[in-house]
Amino acid sequence: MVSIKDIAKKAGVSISTVSYALNGSPKVTKETSERIQAIAKELNYIPSAAARSLKKRETKIIGIYLTNYSGAFYGELLQGMMETLSKNGYELIVCSGKESHRFLPERMIDGAIILDATYETEELLSHAERGHKLVVMDRRMDHPNISQVLLDNKAGATLAIDHLAEKGHRKIYVLKGPEISFDARQRLEAVQKAVQRYSQIEYIELDGDFNKPSGEAAGKKIHQEFSEPVGVFCLNDEMAIGMYNYFSRTNLRVGEDVHIIGFDNIEVSQYIQPRLATINYSKHKWGSLASELLINLIKKKKPEHERINVSLIEGDSVRNR
Repeated sequence: MVSIKDIAKKAGVSISTVSYALNGSPKVTKETSERIQAIAKELNYIPSAAARSLKKRETKIIGIYLTNYSGAFYGELLQGMMETLSKNGYELIVCSGKESHRFLPERMIDGAIILDATYETEELLSHAERGHKLVVMDRRMDHPNISQVLLDNKAGATLAIDHLAEKGHRKIYVLKGPEISFDARQRLEAVQKAVQRYSQIEYIELDGDFNKPSGEAAGKKIHQEFSEPVGVFCLNDEMAIGMYNYFSRTNLRVGEDVHIIGFDNIEVSQYIQPRLATINYSKHKWGSLASELLINLIKKKKPEHERINVSLIEGDSVRNR
Protein backbone atom coordinates (compact mmCIF):
# COMPACT_ATOMS: atom_id res chain seq x y z
CA MET A 1 0.00 0.00 0.00
CA VAL A 2 1.38 3.41 -1.02
CA SER A 3 2.25 5.79 1.83
CA ILE A 4 3.13 9.48 1.94
CA LYS A 5 6.73 8.35 2.39
CA ASP A 6 6.61 6.84 -1.14
CA ILE A 7 5.18 10.06 -2.54
CA ALA A 8 7.85 12.14 -0.78
CA LYS A 9 10.62 9.91 -2.18
CA LYS A 10 9.37 10.22 -5.77
CA ALA A 11 8.74 13.97 -5.46
CA GLY A 12 12.12 14.62 -3.79
CA VAL A 13 10.51 16.50 -0.89
CA SER A 14 10.00 15.91 2.83
CA ILE A 15 7.11 13.89 4.28
CA SER A 16 5.75 17.03 5.98
CA THR A 17 5.66 18.84 2.59
CA VAL A 18 3.62 15.97 1.13
CA SER A 19 1.28 16.10 4.12
CA TYR A 20 0.76 19.85 3.71
CA ALA A 21 0.11 19.47 -0.01
CA LEU A 22 -2.40 16.64 0.37
CA ASN A 23 -4.28 18.58 3.05
CA GLY A 24 -4.44 21.80 1.03
CA SER A 25 -2.17 23.77 3.32
CA PRO A 26 -0.93 27.20 2.11
CA LYS A 27 2.51 26.32 3.49
CA VAL A 28 3.47 24.87 0.08
CA THR A 29 3.34 26.62 -3.28
CA LYS A 30 0.59 25.92 -5.76
CA GLU A 31 3.11 24.44 -8.19
CA THR A 32 4.55 22.04 -5.58
CA SER A 33 1.11 21.09 -4.37
CA GLU A 34 -0.10 20.26 -7.90
CA ARG A 35 3.01 18.17 -8.59
CA ILE A 36 2.57 16.19 -5.36
CA GLN A 37 -1.15 15.69 -6.03
CA ALA A 38 -0.30 14.36 -9.51
CA ILE A 39 2.25 11.90 -8.09
CA ALA A 40 -0.25 10.74 -5.45
CA LYS A 41 -2.79 10.07 -8.21
CA GLU A 42 -0.19 8.28 -10.33
CA LEU A 43 0.72 6.00 -7.42
CA ASN A 44 -2.98 5.38 -6.54
CA TYR A 45 -2.46 6.78 -3.06
CA ILE A 46 -5.40 6.24 -0.71
CA PRO A 47 -5.30 8.32 2.49
CA SER A 48 -5.57 6.44 5.78
CA ALA A 49 -8.94 7.16 7.37
CA ALA A 50 -7.56 6.23 10.78
CA ALA A 51 -4.64 8.62 10.48
CA ARG A 52 -6.86 11.39 9.16
CA SER A 53 -9.41 11.00 11.94
CA LEU A 54 -6.64 10.90 14.55
CA LYS A 55 -5.26 14.18 13.27
CA LYS A 56 -8.63 15.93 12.93
CA ARG A 57 -10.09 14.10 15.97
CA GLU A 58 -13.26 13.37 14.01
CA THR A 59 -14.49 10.72 11.59
CA LYS A 60 -17.93 12.15 10.67
CA ILE A 61 -19.31 8.69 11.48
CA ILE A 62 -21.87 7.87 14.18
CA GLY A 63 -22.50 4.37 15.54
CA ILE A 64 -25.92 3.01 16.47
CA TYR A 65 -25.67 0.02 18.80
CA LEU A 66 -28.56 -2.47 18.58
CA THR A 67 -29.21 -5.62 20.60
CA ASN A 68 -29.98 -7.39 17.32
CA TYR A 69 -31.25 -6.63 13.82
CA SER A 70 -34.22 -9.03 13.76
CA GLY A 71 -37.86 -8.13 13.24
CA ALA A 72 -39.62 -5.33 11.40
CA PHE A 73 -39.00 -2.64 14.01
CA TYR A 74 -35.78 -0.97 12.92
CA GLY A 75 -36.39 0.36 9.38
CA GLU A 76 -38.16 3.64 10.22
CA LEU A 77 -35.94 4.21 13.24
CA LEU A 78 -32.72 3.95 11.22
CA GLN A 79 -34.19 6.04 8.40
CA GLY A 80 -34.90 8.87 10.85
CA MET A 81 -31.33 8.67 12.14
CA MET A 82 -29.74 8.60 8.69
CA GLU A 83 -31.72 11.56 7.36
CA THR A 84 -30.83 13.81 10.29
CA LEU A 85 -27.18 12.75 10.33
CA SER A 86 -26.84 13.17 6.56
CA LYS A 87 -28.16 16.73 6.74
CA ASN A 88 -25.40 17.46 9.24
CA GLY A 89 -22.57 15.81 7.30
CA TYR A 90 -22.45 12.53 9.24
CA GLU A 91 -22.81 8.90 8.22
CA LEU A 92 -24.24 6.03 10.25
CA ILE A 93 -22.91 2.55 10.92
CA VAL A 94 -24.94 -0.14 12.68
CA CYS A 95 -23.06 -1.99 15.42
CA SER A 96 -23.75 -5.08 17.50
CA GLY A 97 -21.62 -7.28 19.71
CA LYS A 98 -18.72 -6.78 22.13
CA GLU A 99 -15.99 -6.36 19.50
CA SER A 100 -17.63 -3.20 18.16
CA HIS A 101 -17.42 -1.57 21.61
CA ARG A 102 -13.82 -0.58 20.81
CA PHE A 103 -15.03 1.86 18.13
CA LEU A 104 -15.58 4.56 20.77
CA PRO A 105 -12.29 4.39 22.73
CA GLU A 106 -10.33 3.99 19.47
CA ARG A 107 -12.18 7.05 18.07
CA MET A 108 -13.38 5.19 14.99
CA ILE A 109 -16.71 6.96 15.50
CA ASP A 110 -17.50 10.45 16.80
CA GLY A 111 -20.29 9.33 19.10
CA ALA A 112 -22.82 6.57 19.69
CA ILE A 113 -26.55 6.05 20.00
CA ILE A 114 -27.40 3.13 22.28
CA LEU A 115 -30.39 0.84 21.85
CA ASP A 116 -28.58 -2.26 23.03
CA ALA A 117 -29.65 -3.85 26.30
CA THR A 118 -26.44 -5.93 26.39
CA TYR A 119 -24.21 -2.82 26.48
CA GLU A 120 -23.40 -2.43 30.19
CA THR A 121 -24.27 0.93 31.75
CA GLU A 122 -20.94 0.96 33.63
CA GLU A 123 -19.05 0.65 30.34
CA LEU A 124 -21.04 3.52 28.83
CA LEU A 125 -20.32 5.70 31.88
CA SER A 126 -16.63 4.91 31.54
CA HIS A 127 -16.72 6.08 27.88
CA ALA A 128 -18.59 9.25 28.91
CA GLU A 129 -16.00 9.95 31.61
CA ARG A 130 -13.32 9.93 28.90
CA GLY A 131 -15.25 12.55 26.93
CA HIS A 132 -17.12 10.38 24.42
CA LYS A 133 -20.60 11.58 23.45
CA LEU A 134 -23.57 9.25 23.82
CA VAL A 135 -27.34 9.20 23.44
CA VAL A 136 -29.22 6.40 25.19
CA MET A 137 -32.65 5.21 24.03
CA ASP A 138 -33.07 2.28 26.40
CA ARG A 139 -32.10 3.44 29.91
CA ARG A 140 -31.87 6.47 32.18
CA MET A 141 -28.41 7.96 32.68
CA ASP A 142 -27.20 11.22 34.15
CA HIS A 143 -23.87 12.51 32.82
CA PRO A 144 -22.73 15.74 31.06
CA ASN A 145 -21.74 13.70 27.97
CA ILE A 146 -24.96 11.67 27.77
CA SER A 147 -28.39 12.66 26.46
CA GLN A 148 -31.42 10.38 26.55
CA VAL A 149 -34.55 10.06 24.45
CA LEU A 150 -37.01 7.50 25.79
CA LEU A 151 -40.42 6.20 24.79
CA ASP A 152 -43.33 6.93 27.10
CA ASN A 153 -43.69 3.21 27.74
CA LYS A 154 -45.77 3.61 30.87
CA ALA A 155 -48.37 5.79 29.17
CA GLY A 156 -48.61 3.31 26.30
CA ALA A 157 -49.06 0.28 28.54
CA THR A 158 -51.70 2.11 30.57
CA LEU A 159 -53.59 3.00 27.39
CA ALA A 160 -53.58 -0.66 26.37
CA ILE A 161 -54.96 -1.96 29.66
CA ASP A 162 -57.57 0.80 29.83
CA HIS A 163 -58.68 -0.01 26.28
CA LEU A 164 -59.20 -3.70 27.10
CA ALA A 165 -61.01 -2.83 30.32
CA GLU A 166 -63.26 -0.28 28.59
CA LYS A 167 -64.24 -2.95 26.06
CA GLY A 168 -65.49 -5.05 28.97
CA HIS A 169 -62.69 -7.59 29.24
CA ARG A 170 -62.30 -9.03 32.70
CA LYS A 171 -59.72 -11.72 31.96
CA ILE A 172 -56.50 -10.23 30.58
CA TYR A 173 -53.27 -11.96 29.64
CA VAL A 174 -50.09 -9.89 29.36
CA LEU A 175 -47.32 -11.28 27.18
CA LYS A 176 -44.09 -9.92 28.63
CA GLY A 177 -40.81 -9.05 26.90
CA PRO A 178 -37.23 -10.06 27.79
CA GLU A 179 -36.20 -9.06 31.31
CA ILE A 180 -33.04 -7.41 29.96
CA SER A 181 -35.14 -4.89 27.99
CA PHE A 182 -35.72 -1.49 29.61
CA ASP A 183 -38.84 -0.92 27.48
CA ALA A 184 -40.29 -4.30 28.46
CA ARG A 185 -39.71 -3.64 32.16
CA GLN A 186 -41.27 -0.17 31.94
CA ARG A 187 -44.34 -1.50 30.15
CA LEU A 188 -44.82 -4.35 32.59
CA GLU A 189 -44.53 -2.05 35.61
CA ALA A 190 -47.25 0.18 34.16
CA VAL A 191 -49.47 -2.84 33.44
CA GLN A 192 -49.15 -4.09 37.00
CA LYS A 193 -50.12 -0.67 38.32
CA ALA A 194 -52.99 -0.18 35.85
CA VAL A 195 -54.74 -3.50 36.59
CA GLN A 196 -54.92 -2.57 40.27
CA ARG A 197 -57.54 0.05 39.31
CA TYR A 198 -59.84 -2.69 38.03
CA SER A 199 -60.76 -4.96 40.94
CA GLN A 200 -62.76 -7.38 38.76
CA ILE A 201 -59.97 -8.10 36.28
CA GLU A 202 -58.31 -11.52 36.36
CA TYR A 203 -54.72 -10.81 35.30
CA ILE A 204 -52.23 -13.40 34.03
CA GLU A 205 -48.60 -12.83 32.96
CA LEU A 206 -46.96 -14.98 30.27
CA ASP A 207 -43.26 -15.07 29.36
CA GLY A 208 -42.27 -13.60 26.00
CA ASP A 209 -39.15 -12.57 24.13
CA PHE A 210 -40.26 -9.79 21.72
CA ASN A 211 -40.37 -12.24 18.78
CA LYS A 212 -43.00 -14.19 16.83
CA PRO A 213 -42.12 -17.67 18.20
CA SER A 214 -42.79 -16.49 21.77
CA GLY A 215 -46.11 -15.06 20.58
CA GLU A 216 -47.05 -18.42 19.07
CA ALA A 217 -46.07 -20.24 22.27
CA ALA A 218 -48.20 -17.88 24.36
CA GLY A 219 -51.10 -18.33 21.96
CA LYS A 220 -50.89 -22.10 22.46
CA LYS A 221 -51.06 -21.69 26.24
CA ILE A 222 -54.06 -19.35 26.02
CA HIS A 223 -55.76 -21.87 23.72
CA GLN A 224 -55.17 -24.70 26.22
CA GLU A 225 -56.71 -22.65 29.04
CA PHE A 226 -59.53 -21.11 26.99
CA SER A 227 -63.04 -21.15 28.45
CA GLU A 228 -64.37 -17.68 27.58
CA PRO A 229 -63.32 -14.64 25.48
CA VAL A 230 -60.11 -13.04 26.78
CA GLY A 231 -58.08 -9.88 26.25
CA VAL A 232 -54.35 -10.07 25.54
CA PHE A 233 -51.79 -7.26 25.71
CA CYS A 234 -48.60 -8.21 23.87
CA LEU A 235 -45.78 -5.87 24.87
CA ASN A 236 -44.74 -5.59 21.22
CA ASP A 237 -46.34 -6.19 17.82
CA GLU A 238 -43.95 -8.98 16.80
CA MET A 239 -45.34 -11.20 19.55
CA ALA A 240 -48.91 -10.19 18.65
CA ILE A 241 -48.30 -11.29 15.05
CA GLY A 242 -46.92 -14.60 16.30
CA MET A 243 -50.14 -15.02 18.26
CA TYR A 244 -52.20 -14.30 15.11
CA ASN A 245 -50.20 -16.99 13.34
CA TYR A 246 -51.03 -19.52 16.02
CA PHE A 247 -54.76 -18.77 16.24
CA SER A 248 -55.09 -18.87 12.44
CA ARG A 249 -54.58 -22.65 12.78
CA THR A 250 -57.23 -23.09 15.48
CA ASN A 251 -60.98 -22.74 15.91
CA LEU A 252 -60.52 -19.54 17.97
CA ARG A 253 -60.82 -16.18 16.21
CA VAL A 254 -58.92 -12.96 16.90
CA GLY A 255 -61.39 -10.16 17.65
CA GLU A 256 -64.10 -12.64 18.68
CA ASP A 257 -62.59 -15.14 21.11
CA VAL A 258 -59.17 -13.62 21.68
CA HIS A 259 -58.85 -9.83 21.69
CA ILE A 260 -55.27 -8.72 21.07
CA ILE A 261 -53.52 -5.37 21.42
CA GLY A 262 -49.83 -4.82 20.62
CA PHE A 263 -47.20 -2.10 21.00
CA ASP A 264 -45.08 -0.38 18.28
CA ASN A 265 -47.45 -0.13 15.30
CA ILE A 266 -44.98 -1.78 12.92
CA GLU A 267 -46.00 -1.53 9.27
CA VAL A 268 -47.38 -5.06 8.92
CA SER A 269 -49.83 -4.33 11.76
CA GLN A 270 -51.84 -2.19 9.32
CA TYR A 271 -52.40 -5.10 6.93
CA ILE A 272 -53.17 -8.15 9.05
CA GLN A 273 -56.85 -8.96 9.54
CA PRO A 274 -58.52 -8.07 11.74
CA ARG A 275 -56.47 -4.87 12.02
CA LEU A 276 -54.27 -5.07 15.13
CA ALA A 277 -55.03 -2.56 17.88
CA THR A 278 -51.67 -1.21 19.00
CA ILE A 279 -49.74 1.57 20.71
CA ASN A 280 -48.32 3.97 18.17
CA TYR A 281 -45.40 6.42 18.16
CA SER A 282 -43.14 7.84 15.49
CA LYS A 283 -40.08 5.61 15.15
CA HIS A 284 -38.77 8.03 12.52
CA LYS A 285 -39.00 10.91 15.01
CA TRP A 286 -37.39 8.81 17.74
CA GLY A 287 -34.38 8.08 15.54
CA SER A 288 -34.18 11.62 14.20
CA LEU A 289 -34.30 13.16 17.67
CA ALA A 290 -31.63 10.78 18.98
CA SER A 291 -29.32 11.86 16.15
CA GLU A 292 -30.07 15.53 16.75
CA LEU A 293 -29.27 15.26 20.47
CA LEU A 294 -25.97 13.50 19.71
CA ILE A 295 -24.92 16.17 17.20
CA ASN A 296 -25.69 18.80 19.85
CA LEU A 297 -23.42 17.00 22.33
CA ILE A 298 -20.63 16.81 19.76
CA LYS A 299 -21.04 20.58 19.33
CA LYS A 300 -20.49 20.84 23.10
CA LYS A 301 -24.08 21.74 23.95
CA LYS A 302 -25.66 20.65 27.22
CA PRO A 303 -27.24 17.17 27.45
CA GLU A 304 -30.99 16.96 26.96
CA HIS A 305 -33.60 14.46 28.09
CA GLU A 306 -36.54 13.98 25.73
CA ARG A 307 -39.60 11.73 25.68
CA ILE A 308 -41.45 10.30 22.67
CA ASN A 309 -45.22 10.46 23.08
CA VAL A 310 -47.47 7.52 22.29
CA SER A 311 -51.10 7.07 21.25
CA LEU A 312 -53.64 4.28 20.87
CA ILE A 313 -54.63 2.98 17.45
CA GLU A 314 -57.87 1.05 17.70
CA GLY A 315 -58.45 -2.04 15.59
CA ASP A 316 -60.96 -4.87 15.22
CA SER A 317 -58.59 -7.20 17.05
CA VAL A 318 -60.16 -5.71 20.22
CA ARG A 319 -63.95 -5.53 20.34
CA ASN A 320 -66.58 -5.28 23.03
CA ARG A 321 -66.83 -8.30 25.32
